[in-house]
Amino acid sequence: MQLTMDEIINAVCLNIAERRQIRPTDVIVELLWDEDLGYSAQITVQGQSWYIAEGALIEAIMRYLDQEYGRRVFPEQIRLDLTDEIVAHVAS
Repeated sequence: MQLTMDEIINAVCLNIAERRQIRPTDVIVELLWDEDLGYSAQITVQGQSWYIAEGALIEAIMRYLDQEYGRRVFPEQIRLDLTDEIVAHVAS
């Protein structure tokens, strides 16, 4: 299974919204990749910005897969990849 960049962004929006008890539409996410730092995301909510690391991205994807697809996966089953865009490969 492969999640698109839009699905990863949705996963992060839903995760942040649930944690902060806000609407997912109030969350802005920009996925990032850096040769030294790896994968991360810049989160913006109500004018405040912060960054989350790859581990938090994986956690959001895990929750998204459980809630939206009814699939329980472990972190080692998810691999982020950069092709034309950032995608997530999920092993069975």
